[in-house]
Order: sequence, then C-alpha cells, then structure tokens
Amino acid sequence: MNLNNIAQMSCNPAMGGVAKGQILREIDALGGMSGIIADQSMIQFRMLNTSKGPAMWSPRTQNDRMRFAEAWRYALEKTPNVDFWQEMVREVMMQEGNVIGVKTGMGLEIRSKAVILTNGTFLNGRIHIGEKQFDGGRTSEEAATGLTEQLQKLGFEAGRMKTGTPPRVDGRTLNYRKMEEQPGDEQPGKFSYLNTTQSKKSCYITYTNPETHQILATGFSRSPMFNGRIKGHGPRYCPSIEDKITRFAERDRHQIFVEPEGWHTIEIYVNGFSTSLPEAVQYKALKAIPGFENVKMFRPGYAIEYDYFPATQLHRLINNLYFAGQINGTTGYEEAACQGLVAGINAHQKVHGLAPFVLSRADAYIGVLLDDLTTKITDEPYRMFTSRAEFRISLRQDNADLRLTPMGHQLGLADNERLQQVKAKKRGTSQLLKNLHWKITPAQINTHLIQVSSAPIQEQQSVYQLLKRPELSIKTLSTIHKTWAQYLNQYDTAVLEQAEIQIKYERYLQKEAEW
Repeated sequence: MNLNNIAQMSCNPAMGGVAKGQILREIDALGGMSGIIADQSMIQFRMLNTSKGPAMWSPRTQNDRMRFAEAWRYALEKTPNVDFWQEMVREVMMQEGNVIGVKTGMGLEIRSKAVILTNGTFLNGRIHIGEKQFDGGRTSEEAATGLTEQLQKLGFEAGRMKTGTPPRVDGRTLNYRKMEEQPGDEQPGKFSYLNTTQSKKSCYITYTNPETHQILATGFSRSPMFNGRIKGHGPRYCPSIEDKITRFAERDRHQIFVEPEGWHTIEIYVNGFSTSLPEAVQYKALKAIPGFENVKMFRPGYAIEYDYFPATQLHRLINNLYFAGQINGTTGYEEAACQGLVAGINAHQKVHGLAPFVLSRADAYIGVLLDDLTTKITDEPYRMFTSRAEFRISLRQDNADLRLTPMGHQLGLADNERLQQVKAKKRGTSQLLKNLHWKITPAQINTHLIQVSSAPIQEQQSVYQLLKRPELSIKTLSTIHKTWAQYLNQYDTAVLEQAEIQIKYERYLQKEAEW
C-alpha cells in the first residue's frame, strides 16, 4: 500500500458518462469533492446524449490522471482531522459483535468507533496476462490478503469478480491523421455547481478490422477467459476485446477511443481494447488498427480477479462496519465514490447517535444504486444505467442541487454558499415560470415557427405554452425579438435551462409524481 497512489485512476482517465455523470453531480450537490476534483483535472468535457431529452443528458470529462490524484491528495491534506497511515490492514478488530478498530500487517492496532472498508480490486487480487498469473491489487501493487478469510469466519459470504484494463501506448507513435477527431463541447460544462475551471483537448476514434480480429483469435487458446483460469464474473456492459469479437462475431469492426492520459504526458489509454491476451498478441493486434501501425506499447492490458461481499448481508452481521466500492460488487469510480460518501455520512451519524442518512429511489440515482445493492443479488459487477431509475425524469443532472443540497447542508457537508446558490436558483426559476405567461401574437412568431417546421399559431399564445413544443427553446426565443432577449438575459443560464425543462416535462413530471 502506497500513500502516493491515493486516488489513482486504476482504469480509464475519465469521470462521469451515462448515469454516472448524474451520480457525480449528486455527490457534488451533497457537498462531496468528486465533481470539484474532476473539474480541476479535466482536459475535455462532453455532455452525452444531447440529441435525446434532458433526462438522458449525462456529463463526462476526460481527465489528467496525475493531476486528478494530486488534486485529491491536496484536498484530503487540507481537510481537518484527517490522518494518514501507510500500511496494509489484515484484520478487523471485534468486541461483542461490534467493530472496535483494525489491525495492520505490522501488528499495529488502530482503535475506532466505526470502520469503512474500501478495498477496490485488492482483496486476494490476481492478475492475468495470457498464461501468466501473479498476485496483485493492480499492476505493480501487491494484493491485500487475510481480510477476506477473517470476514468469512465472522459470517460473511464472499464471491469472486473480474474486471480488466487495456494496454497503454506511446502517443508519439500514433498517426492521428488516420483517425476521427473527437473534440470536447465548444462551450464546456462542468460537474460542480461551484465555480470551477474548464479545459479542452481532443480525443480520437479509430476502429478494429478483420485483420485485428484474426490476430486476436490466435491467442484465444492462451486466454485465461476462455481456458477457465478466470472464475470471477466480469462486467457484461464493458467486455474485453476478445469477448466482443466472440459475442458479436457478425461485426467486422469495433470502436476504439484514443484517450490522452493528461496534459503533459505522451501516454495514451486505448479505450475499448481491454484484454487479458498474451502481450505479444496484444501488440501485434494493435499494429493492425488504423493509426497504430507504428505503435509502441508501454504496458499490456490485463484482467484482474478479486473478492467481494454481496451487500445484501451488510445490515445484519456486524455493528459499525461499512463497505464501499468494489467490495460490494460494483464497478466504476462514480459508483464507488457515492458509496464512500454515504458510508462516511452514516458512520458519522451512527457513532454520534444520529438518525441514518437514507436516500430513496425517488430521491437520487445514489438511492437507486444503494437499494439495488442491498435488496438484489448481483452476479456481475454492478454499474449504473439510466434505465435502472424509475424516476429518471425527475433525477436529472441539471437539478441534483435542487434535490440534494438542502440535505447536504443539514448534514453539515454543503456550506452556506452552496445553499444560497440553490435558493437563488429556485427563486429565479419560480419567478421566470410565472413571468413566461405573456402572450405572443401570430405576427411575432409564425415566421420562425415555419422556419423550424412547427405549426403556425392562429391566435395569441403564451410563451409558456409555446415552449412545450420540442422545436422551440428559450435560447431561440431570445434571438427573435430584442425586447424578449433583454428580459431573458437578466436570468442566469442555469435558471433558464431549469425553467425550460420543467415546462417541457411538466406532464411527465406530474405522472411520475403520481406513482
């Protein structure tokens, strides 16, 4: 265990994405730091799914791996009452069914009123590269041993899961002219509701081809996935490249995202090429991808198996012991981050004799995740999707602050500045919704309606009613008439967006509230 690896991004250097971006905004709204750190270390921002309705919009950042870890370390060191100790924990100390601390590998006893285990992929971790196998929590770091066996003796049921990571390559050896550029948004957004900075750097897209697939297939006989050496269940929605070309044999190509690891490094993350095939096969297959003909590989991809404990048993075994992240059978930074936040909150609440903090499925994506983990058996690494949330029309990334910041403030996590921002946003949105009932005549709007293929009006209609049309937006209205622009421009962008979404989704939100 190494303090220098605090907040190391073990897999892709990115935060957010579909449903995951909503979770990060919820963490930020509650007063957590994940969104702030993601913003501080971003090299690109994209709002995904903007061609769909606002309930599907999902923020995602590409991040500088080293800056991300540095910013987290700095934030933690500035936090009062946070102490650090570098060593492996071997045992949870017990007394009469209660946790009283942990014992380290050197025999040091650290007493505490609550313990939170966030072991990631380290519990009896085993790394696979072709026919090679060795113990490790991730590359170049040893596995954590002893803890699984002790927890099993205490009555916990353990399982085995698997994940993987792609090779890293030298960006100087790639031909980007053969790839599709994927720039970030022209007007980049951010995760945090506080003022943070934004930056821009392009990623690239290329594709595998039949030659790539043929080369990969030559290594299948030595693949730990196919010859039975890997027993753990992998993430179905993030398959390895060998799994893709087997399960989707009818496809002659698969997308590869070429993602920079940071501002000041030549290292490239080959997203979409996760693999545990022999390193020689990986290297030969990479060279068959357009733009990778002269590639040099820094390190190969690998698969890793690790122990986890189904979260359905957590509430009934040991007092004041909390789990968060992969130890509960989840996958992904964002899923782990929200579990860590809630576990930390509830450990504090418990030892101070306060009521537990519980988010329902109607409150947040975090609530959906926690309910799923504690009530449903998962036989593969759990990741969040918008489809898991019954109330996803209400649980949007744009209103996480309105939903959760008052709760975070009550807990002491969200400060007064955050609360005042939310109150101002709520006030402004309410005022704007009331004031959008002014009438527009056919002469004022019909020319524009015809231009956007929307039916012209025959009599006066309120702006509020017109905005229910998908072809119209507050932004377009402000370009039609100078007076309208002057009025609308007095409102903050977040207020304008919130008012428009509430208008367009009004009937759907009413139906959802009746469930």
